[in-house]
Order: sequence, then C-alpha cells, then structure tokens
Amino acid sequence: MRIIDHVISGHSAGDGGRTSDVFDPNGGTVQAQLRLGTQADLDAAMAAALAAQPAWAATNPQRRARVMFAFKTLVEQNMDELAHLLSSEHGKVIADSKGDIQRGLEVIEFACGIPHVLKGEYTQGAGPGIDVYSMRQPLGVVAGITPFNFPAMIPMWMFGVAIACGNAFILKPSERDPSVPVRLAELMREAGLPDGVLQVVHGDKEMVDAILDHPEIRAVSFVGSSDIAHYVYRRGVEAGKRVQAMGGAKNHGIVMPDADLDQVVNDLAGAAFGSAGERCMALPVVVPVGEATAIALREKLIPAIDALRVGVSTDADAHYGPVVTAAHKAKIESYIQMGVDEGAELVVDGRGFTLQGHEQGFFVGPTLFDRVTPQMRSYQEEIFGPVLQMVRADSFEDALRLPSDHQYGNGVAIFTRNGHAAREFAARVNVGMVGINVPIPVPVAYHTFGGWKRSAFGDTNQHGMEGVKFFTKVKTVTQRWPDGGATGDSAFVIPTMG
Repeated sequence: MRIIDHVISGHSAGDGGRTSDVFDPNGGTVQAQLRLGTQADLDAAMAAALAAQPAWAATNPQRRARVMFAFKTLVEQNMDELAHLLSSEHGKVIADSKGDIQRGLEVIEFACGIPHVLKGEYTQGAGPGIDVYSMRQPLGVVAGITPFNFPAMIPMWMFGVAIACGNAFILKPSERDPSVPVRLAELMREAGLPDGVLQVVHGDKEMVDAILDHPEIRAVSFVGSSDIAHYVYRRGVEAGKRVQAMGGAKNHGIVMPDADLDQVVNDLAGAAFGSAGERCMALPVVVPVGEATAIALREKLIPAIDALRVGVSTDADAHYGPVVTAAHKAKIESYIQMGVDEGAELVVDGRGFTLQGHEQGFFVGPTLFDRVTPQMRSYQEEIFGPVLQMVRADSFEDALRLPSDHQYGNGVAIFTRNGHAAREFAARVNVGMVGINVPIPVPVAYHTFGGWKRSAFGDTNQHGMEGVKFFTKVKTVTQRWPDGGATGDSAFVIPTMG
C-alpha cells in the first residue's frame, strides 16, 4: 500500500502513528494510506520554517519572483501528470482537474509580479526636513488549511502569495486528496525554493488545532465548511493570529423573463453539475422570475440534464465524475430524500446511479427539484453535490431578496438582457461576488475572492492585493536628518508636520 508522507525541509518525513485511507472514487477502493501528523511533526516543520524564513525574506523580491516563474513553468510541463493524480483522488474529470490547476497558476502569475505590488509609499517633505515612507514586510511563518474540492488551486492561491511576500508557509491539505499538494511542494523545491520555506503536514482535527495554537504561526488562511471556518476563525484569533476563513455557499442564479434561456440552460448544466457540484462557487439554486419563465426554463432543463454524461474521471466525454467519498455520496442522497420529505417536487432523481464496471464507485446522478421554498432545510443548507433546486419568484424584488436573506453570501448570478436590472441587482444584492450573465463569478487572480455573511470570517479576501495585505504587515517610517542646529526643548512636544 502506498504511503503518503509529510514534506518537511524539502523531504518526505513521518513514521508510525495514525493513518487514514485515501480512496479511488471511481472504484470505491483504498489506493493509499495517508500518515496523519502529530504535534511533533508540526514542531519539526516549524523548526525548519523558522530557520529558513529570515534568509528567504532577505532575498530580494525579484529573485523570489524568479522562483515563481520557474515553478509556473514546471507546473505547466507536468500538467497532465498533476491532472491525472488529482482526478484519481478527487474524482473530477481530467479537463476539470486541469482547470483546477490553471486557476491556481493564475495566482502564481500574479505572484510573479511581487516586486511591483510590494512597493511602499513615499512622501518627501511631509514636514520641515521630514520624509515619510512605508514598507510591506512578511509576517514570518504562516499556514494554510485547504479543502478537498480544489487540491491544486486553493493551495496555490495561498502559498503563492505568501511565499512571494517573503513568508515561510505550512500547508495542511485535505486528507481526502493529498497527493497533488505534496507534488506541488516537490515542484517548488525543484524551482529553487529553499528547503523549509514550504512544508506540507497532513492530519485531521488534531493537526488543525496544533496549527491554530502554535505561537509562532502568525496567520492562518482556511477554506472549508462554514461551521469549521467559524471554529478556525475564533480559535485562531483567540491565539492572537491573523485569520481569513472562507466557508460554505448556496449560490443563486436569478433568471429574468428577458434572459436567453438556451444560454442559461447551458450555463446551469456546467455550473450546477460540473465537478459533481463540489464547488463553493457552484450554482445549486436557480430562481426564475415569473411563472412563464419557470415553465419555459423547466422544459429546457429536463432534456439538458438527461443528456449529461456521468463517467469515470478519465472518460473524455463525461461531464462529471464521482463524488469524493462514500460518506459524501450518502450525505448528498440524504439531502435528496430530505427535499422529498419537505414537499419539493423531485423532477429528476439521481440516487441509485451506477456505472457498469464501476459499481462500487461514488457516483450520484444529476438531480433536479422544482417548487422548493425558502423554509425548506434542504434549501437553507449547502448540499455540495449534483443537485439543482428551482425556487420560483414572482418579481425582481422577490428574487433579489432570496440570496440577500440567505445565511450564505458567497456568489450570485443574474441572467438578463436588461442593463438597468443587472446594475440594480449588482448594487443591492447582499452577496460578495456577483456574476452578470456569468454563472460562476470567480474573480481573476489580480482581483480578490471572498464572500459575505457565513461564507467568510475575517475582513480580508483571498489572493490579489487583499492576499498581499493579509500576508504582510505595514511599517511606516518618519525620518529627519538634522543639521546639528537644534535648540530648545521641542523634543518634549508631540511633533507635527506644520
């Protein structure tokens, strides 16, 4: 049985202790054992990080950027290997895995410009003979705790910016699909990153708590479910750390009567069912405005859903593959039953789906509910699977209210040809990321990613300039070079710039 170890000081590390199973979602079999770390493993990683970080911070930003350029090239050269490795543990199809990697690389591309974005501010002559300037300096050792659904993209979102800014980084990836993060760390070392600057430690809650409590870890970035995000935020802040914790989502797609329904259905098929719905920016709720819109949309959705092909990860014709574990499959199917019990109309039932030759795989067929209401628990909570719920709205105001009042506020989309309606919606909706005729409004790397309400805890977004701000601290210097002619006791007065 293959053993997946930690990466400490640039090398595989770990012995004994607890392990957890890493599955092949396509066949339902165990393909590897992951070594779960202890406090001692984290301490070893921290010792290496603390030793390496000062010299890395002292390396000029241009040389740090060259490591990022080299890493980007290596990832591109190894794209096929990484995508197949990712799909083998997560279950998403190869094309989707390549998209996962590519979106992470876009943040690495942003990090290649770190010499420019780290520049501070300078004011000459702020007072008589006084200049003021600021600089951004790294925090020291920082950490990231990442989820199973994007095992390449989200680690790169975090460690790319953090390391480019001069920090050392401790990565705790998901136990479900840990091999790609390990491989990324190996490629960073091959790109010229000094040993100790990027470490990978595996584990469960024990490792998470050790990271949150460690006094030398200055900041923690997290992506996962909202309950855990809240826990990470609270415990990390209580330990004196800077924390950004991204949580769950229930993204809505508002369909106005003037929308191009053929385009909407095409977008919904990808946004609701792509990656088996295991995306925090998936679109699991569609809100047609007006009864005529709902009827027409439903008529077009059913044949589009019936045409979706569910297959193994390596099937080039498959639209999506299995979900990540048997437990997650059971959870999704329990939510489908919940929707039935609550009185929603089950139009397409994805339960019981099997694939010939892969009967033990973790497959869930595409599912469609109609006449879902906001009072239903299946609407209020995140399902995180290939389940699309239709909530009918009578008016634009009713449709606007649904995502605005929901506990989650990650993303939302509106489909319309009306510029005024789109502008009004974008300005008023109580959600952090908005798409206008864009079903998955993930911002480009030089902007920032972050939701509102229970979708995010902390006040700093992921990547872009917000990421740079999160992983650095500002130092402001006020300087004067006296000419030796000072008299009197003015040093005892608060200085002013007058």
